[in-house]
Amino acid sequence: MNGKLIVIALGGNAFLQKDEKGTVEEQWRNVYAAAKTIVELIKMGNKVVVTHGNGPQVGNVMEWMEALKHKIPPLTMDIAGAMTQGWIGYMLQQAIQNVLIEEGLDHRYRVATIVNQVVVRSDDPAWNNPTKYVGPYYTEEEAKKLAAEKGWVVKPDPRGGWRRVVPSPDVVDNVEKEAIKTLLENNFIVIASGGGGIPVVRDEKGRHRGVEAVIDKDLAGQLLARLVGADHFIILTDVDGAYINYGKPNQQLLKVLTVSEAKKLLEQGVFGAGSMGPKVKACVRFTEATGKESFIGHLYKAISTLRGETGTKFIPG
Repeated sequence: MNGKLIVIALGGNAFLQKDEKGTVEEQWRNVYAAAKTIVELIKMGNKVVVTHGNGPQVGNVMEWMEALKHKIPPLTMDIAGAMTQGWIGYMLQQAIQNVLIEEGLDHRYRVATIVNQVVVRSDDPAWNNPTKYVGPYYTEEEAKKLAAEKGWVVKPDPRGGWRRVVPSPDVVDNVEKEAIKTLLENNFIVIASGGGGIPVVRDEKGRHRGVEAVIDKDLAGQLLARLVGADHFIILTDVDGAYINYGKPNQQLLKVLTVSEAKKLLEQGVFGAGSMGPKVKACVRFTEATGKESFIGHLYKAISTLRGETGTKFIPG
């Protein structure tokens, strides 16, 4: 595991723990703990790219826009995503740099955050089937009025109220991949693909335009790992790995899964569609495409997960 290039996909618990309000103080405390985990891997001689989610943060931005809509012109979702990349990237960047200083490693490594665009296809089938709930909750009347005014698609949310829904197209490229590679070659720890990346479409001349969509951060993370030639892709979350019968008395941690075994379990719907399912799918894609191992483990057990002592390991086959 020493001297490897590792792409780490941080789960939401790197920023917000269960039952927390999401204050700035809570976020700093959680980010600092995540930074210590990341630096432990760096101390072993590994190069690291860090990706992260942005669900609560981009939700906050959209709530603020709604609350201030009569005073300030609203932003599009791609710009809101870019804002959160700066917000979260700044916190991670500072925390990792401070831990490096504490460990006496700041002379060897620097940290940089990339405002990162990811390419989606304009003909992706997801555009015809928006499924991701975003933004505030509305009454049915309010939601349908907004849909008529703004061209939104709105649906009743199972958790109550009506909300806007947007597509979740698949990512096919990372615009800043060469910049990320250059930073890695110069001993930078890189924070990239925040929130899955800012979704853009590419025209026939290679120009990009932002679009309003939700990108799966783990699927985007595994693509970035492939594009930069990572040796390992690891998703760090708030559970020890992928389970069968999760949350039940007979739950069982799956310590090793081949690609074919994992695909079969995905087809059977064993994993939660909005939680563990996309994580398993991301690991399957990385390992199937590269022949290299990928992992799902607890945020504070990264090293033991990479060693195969805890967590779930995905292998070819």
